[in-house]
Amino acid sequence: MKDHVYKLVELTGTSTTSIEDAVNTAIKRADKTIKNLCWFQVVETRGTIEKGKVHHWQVTIKVGFTVKD
Repeated sequence: MKDHVYKLVELTGTSTTSIEDAVNTAIKRADKTIKNLCWFQVVETRGTIEKGKVHHWQVTIKVGFTVKD
């Protein structure tokens, strides 16, 4: 087994539905241009409030991918 090298990028996904949907939005978009996605880490969760209810979720994640030789 050889040692791996990883690269991290930080992304913010948004959703009017849920935190999970915001994460999936960011990962789905990253998957279009970044190869070898491996894992993610939630860094920050925030949102906007409208009329006393959550209106919009914003979730910042770090996405790791393998750097190939």
